[in-house]
Amino acid sequence: MKYPILFAIATALFWGLYGPALGQARAGLGSPFKPYVAIGVAYLIWGIAGGVVGMWYKGDSFVFSGAGSVWGFAAGSLGAWGALTLTLAMFSGGAAMPQIVMPIVFGGAVTVSALVPVLMTKGQLEVSPWLWIGIASIAVGIVLVAYNTPHVSASPAVSAPSSTSAPEESDAMAGDQTQTRHDA
Repeated sequence: MKYPILFAIATALFWGLYGPALGQARAGLGSPFKPYVAIGVAYLIWGIAGGVVGMWYKGDSFVFSGAGSVWGFAAGSLGAWGALTLTLAMFSGGAAMPQIVMPIVFGGAVTVSALVPVLMTKGQLEVSPWLWIGIASIAVGIVLVAYNTPHVSASPAVSAPSSTSAPEESDAMAGDQTQTRHDA
């Protein structure tokens, strides 16, 4: 039972680092869409290599057919569209507030993945009231995390902070000035 938990923790770590890495890519490439192309290349390389290695290890055949292939393509498309809409969220103003965008993305994803099976059963299964309490707590958690996440403030020019400048005006790349949203 420990392996699924360890892999889930690793996934949370990778996806949690995704937002900050995307921000660095945007800054380094000077475009919100160039990182999206790099994400696609990475998905292509790691998705195919990981799948082939996993299939080889498990002894699977390399024959693809049927509904499973269609669902696999649909899942990949949903992941790619999620990366695109995250890029659009950041491009349309979210880059100034990633501490708000990322909790919505990941808290919302957990909620959707819990609600889809409920909707697919069309009332055939009894739903515990704890599910609704959990979903409400996720909504509260999104707000708490978004409001209280410390972040490096943005600066239009890379320069050393002057003795008269406020912390939010200092060099964002130096990483030495952080603030929380309610301190701004």
